[in-house]
Amino acid sequence: MTKRMALAVLLALGQGAPAASAASGSAAGPAALALASVVASHSSLLASFDRRAMARLFAGNSAVSFPPNRKISVSADSIVCRASNVDITSRTCELAFGPGKRSLKGREANELFATLAAAGVASEGAAGSIVESVTKLNCTIDPNEIRQKAGGGAQCAFETGQ
Repeated sequence: MTKRMALAVLLALGQGAPAASAASGSAAGPAALALASVVASHSSLLASFDRRAMARLFAGNSAVSFPPNRKISVSADSIVCRASNVDITSRTCELAFGPGKRSLKGREANELFATLAAAGVASEGAAGSIVESVTKLNCTIDPNEIRQKAGGGAQCAFETGQ
């Protein structure tokens, strides 16, 4: 087989293609509320009032009193979670909020890892580890819309594939 033929076969199978660039992703409804709530509990940027409101909403208390037309914004510069499929006790997540960073291990890391998966973030594997990562996470939560119990009030946007 000539080199051109081998290259053509590899390109056709996708093995010679360059790595994927960042792709936009989003979540809405229950997945967005869960993602925003889990991230909010670790955010150094969120006011304590907003953090408590997010905890109450995630716990099922939609009767949270909140000023009209006021929304909660939950953001993170990056989130990288890793779990090992060799050392099955190893779970970690690194969250970056502006200049601040937060490291999670064990149950807390597993909670964030699973919540990212529920929000549609695809896992990538590499040498015994499974990685889920997002950048530019921005969630908007409207407690007054959530209180209406019509399925709305939570939106998240992020980038994947970095």
